[in-house]
Amino acid sequence: MHLTDPTPRRGFLARVAAAAAAFTAVGAGAREASALQASEAWMNEVKGTHRCLFDFPRHNNGWGLVHVLNYLNTYSAAYKTGAGQVGAVGTFYGIGAGSSIALGFNDAMWAKYALGEYHGLKDASGKPYTRNVFHRPTKADGHLLAQAIQIPNLGPLGDIITGAGIESLQKMGTKFLMCANALGAWTLELEARGKGTAAGIDKELRANLLPGVTIVPAMVIAIEQAQAAGIHYNRQ
Repeated sequence: MHLTDPTPRRGFLARVAAAAAAFTAVGAGAREASALQASEAWMNEVKGTHRCLFDFPRHNNGWGLVHVLNYLNTYSAAYKTGAGQVGAVGTFYGIGAGSSIALGFNDAMWAKYALGEYHGLKDASGKPYTRNVFHRPTKADGHLLAQAIQIPNLGPLGDIITGAGIESLQKMGTKFLMCANALGAWTLELEARGKGTAAGIDKELRANLLPGVTIVPAMVIAIEQAQAAGIHYNRQ
C-alpha cells in the first residue's frame, strides 16, 4: 500500500477510528460496571447471621427507625446475640412531604431547604425543625412518636426515639440506603418549589449526605439484591 493512495489510506483511518470508538465504549462499560459494583458493596457492610431490610418510604415521624431498634434490641436482650451477629438495613426514598428521603441529609440541608417545615415536623416549642431531628434525636423529641400514632406523650418515648436515632442505629449495625431515582425526582420537586435548579440541588444534597449513607441506583433493585443475598425483608 502506498501512502499516496488516498482510498486505502481513508480506509485505514476509518478502521483506526472505529477501533478507538470501540475501545471507548468498552471503557465506558467498564466504568459503569465498576460504579454498579461499588453500589452493591453496601451488602458487605451488613454483618451477622440475622439480617433484615426495613423498607420505609415514609418517615412516619421516625417509627420506621423504631422498628429497626426493636429488631436489634430484641435479638440482643431476648436471644442473647453478641456484637456483629445482627445487622439491619434502612431505606430513604420517596418524594413528597411524607417521604423518608430527607432523613439521609445533614442539619445544614434541613436548615437551608426548610425540611422541618416541608415535613410539618415541629419541636416541643412548636417551631419547625431546622436540624435533622432523626439523626441525633433527644428525649425532648419523643412527642413526634406520640403524634404519629395519636397517643399521649408517654415518658418512655423520649428514650425510644433517642435509641432510634440514625447515628445510634448505625453504631448498632444498621446500614442506610438512599435511592438515586427518588433523589432525582425529589430534586425536580424542590426545583418546582423554588429551591433552586434540580442540578444544583442534586449536587449539594449529594455532598451533604449523613456519614455512612449509600446511594444506590434504585431501591427496588437494592431490595431484590438484599433478598438474593439472604437479607430478610420487613415492610413498614
